[in-house]
Amino acid sequence: MSVAALYRYPLKSAQGESLPEAVVETGGLRGDRTWACLDDADGTVGSAKHPRRWGRLLGVGTSLGSALTLRVQGRDVLAGSADADLALSDLLGRPVRLSREVPPNARLHRQLPDEDGMVPEWMAGVGAGQETVTDLSAGKRFLDFADVHIVTTGALAALAASLGRPSVPAARFRPNIVFDAPADPAPGTELRLGEAVLRVISPTPRCAVPGIADPDQLVDRDLLGTLARHHRLTLPGLGRAACFGVYAEVLQPGRLRVGEGLT
Repeated sequence: MSVAALYRYPLKSAQGESLPEAVVETGGLRGDRTWACLDDADGTVGSAKHPRRWGRLLGVGTSLGSALTLRVQGRDVLAGSADADLALSDLLGRPVRLSREVPPNARLHRQLPDEDGMVPEWMAGVGAGQETVTDLSAGKRFLDFADVHIVTTGALAALAASLGRPSVPAARFRPNIVFDAPADPAPGTELRLGEAVLRVISPTPRCAVPGIADPDQLVDRDLLGTLARHHRLTLPGLGRAACFGVYAEVLQPGRLRVGEGLT
């Protein structure tokens, strides 16, 4: 098993950056999901899990150096500026503002996919296509659940084969790490990569985002349907859900590099 690709997403639900190497800190990759859009009306955190509200964020480019630069509708703006807030408000069609501070009791809107098998059992009573509000993971970043999200080349190849396609882009699943491996590592597996040590904690339940083919919200229903039919797993204490990839926690910080193998 070796690192095939590394990604970070400085602005939650915006485009990611492909990196040759990354520093893994307690809490995740340095710079990952450290910014988010907040809705001025209700304070909820912007997430493409609700495509109608926030799907166009997926078309926003990111470049993180000493500051975060966003590419919004062909124009570069600096995160934290009034110009950036205005540009994103115009893109999304309502007042929003950027924040690096995770608000107390942070919540996000989620729209469940229309495919019935994509609705996890712990959301019993919320039907396909319906909206719900869920809490974010408590912490200093805008994370839904865990420090790091991992997919593998083997799982991507198997998914492509079941769809009858030559490939499925890893970017559809917004991973931090793509491992060149035949299958996902099991929960409890410790991954030692150079200085860094990660531990797999759970398969990753999927939402509508992998099915969004572009920021204008064209939906890849074949992909979502395949996840719903063939990738449902039982998660302890939560029931069955369509899953792809795995979540991991950081046991020991360190530096990761593309091409680095397990030690």
